[in-house]
Amino acid sequence: MEFKFTDEQIMLRDMVREFTESEIKPIAAKIDDDEEIPRDLINKIGELGLLGTSFPEEYGGGGFGEVGYCLAQEEVARGCMSTATFIGAHQSIGANTIYLGGNEEQKKKFLTPLAEGKKIGAFCLTEAQAGSDSFHLKTTAQKDGNYWVLNGEKLWITNGSIADIVSVFARTEKGISTFIVETDTEGFQAGPPEKKMGIKGSTTNPITFNNVRIPEENLVGVDGRGFMIAMKTLDAGRLGLGAACLGAAKELLEMSAIYSKERKQFDQTISNFQAIQFMLAEMATMIFTMESIVYRTAYDYDQGKSISKQSAMVKLYCSESLDKIADYAVQIHGGMGYSKELPVERFYRDSRINRIFEGTNEIQKGIIAREVIKKKGKM
Repeated sequence: MEFKFTDEQIMLRDMVREFTESEIKPIAAKIDDDEEIPRDLINKIGELGLLGTSFPEEYGGGGFGEVGYCLAQEEVARGCMSTATFIGAHQSIGANTIYLGGNEEQKKKFLTPLAEGKKIGAFCLTEAQAGSDSFHLKTTAQKDGNYWVLNGEKLWITNGSIADIVSVFARTEKGISTFIVETDTEGFQAGPPEKKMGIKGSTTNPITFNNVRIPEENLVGVDGRGFMIAMKTLDAGRLGLGAACLGAAKELLEMSAIYSKERKQFDQTISNFQAIQFMLAEMATMIFTMESIVYRTAYDYDQGKSISKQSAMVKLYCSESLDKIADYAVQIHGGMGYSKELPVERFYRDSRINRIFEGTNEIQKGIIAREVIKKKGKM
């Protein structure tokens, strides 16, 4: 199989790379320290079109599909994983829920301003007792005339306090359903941001729904069939996460290779030592594999193929590999890798969450295993 990026995709990648170098990298440490992405940067990201890269132009998007989105996320993550997480929660799962499950009217009304960067989105699924076991969520939605009334609490919601539109999963009499909620609706409340080990610039909040009344037309898809929308959305989310892991891994390899040629011990650069060479070789090999499975899967997704197993593999392998690459990078940099003076320390902290959110890696193994067993080992 031969796969090549189009000229338009290469132009997108180069544009985002330049933007990351000039606008994101210079303030990435400050984003981490302040635990906040500046609104000015968010506005610039929206103006550049990075909040709707994957969506069709008719809905205000860039029309670049999942391959284009992955290219963009890879470049952003080379500068700041917090910023990549913000974009991912907005586009890949928050807005994508509406794109995948919504009707034409919902796409025009809600998806378009999200894709254009005029509104910020979020994805509300996780609860205190419904993390990996998301099917047993407790948030409820009851029909009251021409309205739905939502009650409950969501936890660990990325973009929770800055979102304008959220995709919410709640239990009705018919099962789990999907709803679009505008956050200025009475009864919607975002709690204080979580204090996290990594991706500190990405705001994460608990969300409370206290008799939140939304019009009946804000139901996405069929009542009781929302869980399938959630799972399909997360397939794409895991793919985007893999692309962000790939970008961070490439940045860590580049920093490590450069440092190994500058740092001297025993009257020679440490790049001459086999121990360092072996770590760099392993990092490069993992990155080659990461890149291959990310873009192979993104291409299949754009062709309309089912990618549940592949996206689980992408999430599993890329997040595990990034953790190992980040650890090697710290080891190669020695004491400086453990110091906040260099970005390696920040990348090390930021990498760990990828094995947890978008479904823990243990869940991904279960998804993969079920498909393998179902197909009797055939790929």
